[in-house]
Amino acid sequence: MLYLASQSPRRRQLLAQIGFAFEPLDLDIPEVREPHETPLAYVTRVSGEKAVAGRRKVSAMDFVLAADTEVVLDDEVFGKPVDDDDAAGMLRRLSGRTHEVISTVWLVGPEFARSVTSTSQVRMMALDEDAIADYLATGEHRGKAGAYAIQGHAGAFIEHLSGSFTGVMGLPLHETHLLLHAAGIRRAA
Repeated sequence: MLYLASQSPRRRQLLAQIGFAFEPLDLDIPEVREPHETPLAYVTRVSGEKAVAGRRKVSAMDFVLAADTEVVLDDEVFGKPVDDDDAAGMLRRLSGRTHEVISTVWLVGPEFARSVTSTSQVRMMALDEDAIADYLATGEHRGKAGAYAIQGHAGAFIEHLSGSFTGVMGLPLHETHLLLHAAGIRRAA
């Protein structure tokens, strides 16, 4: 059995999109960057902690897939905004700049523990205060790393993407598929 250790509806949708049967597993893992921890080390650690915590809740023969995605600008990790003011501040800082989106996926199962990472470069157009206010009014920014959802209204703000669109959404499908295949997990019939 494959479990997806994620509360994200986007991750659940993406994994189902590529045909894998799974059961969702809700976990609450603290997401706090340690001092001197690089953004990549942070994303890798958090996604690994999710996978290991999920593995403790399932049988010894089950697999747990977990992921973490963060927006990074100038070595600062932009997590989920705490409120609309925080979201507006994030969008102002991302405005007119290229940032990085790091998604690390871990798969842990019987005699198997491996991760893959997708790193994408995303250039956001310059946003004025009206564009930011209009976007925040959609509510789409809530619960999203960097205060935006590329698959929604904010897709119109993206001038250039180099990397994985689904990685920016939260689950890089190509890398995830390769990881599941390496573990011998096949699509549902």
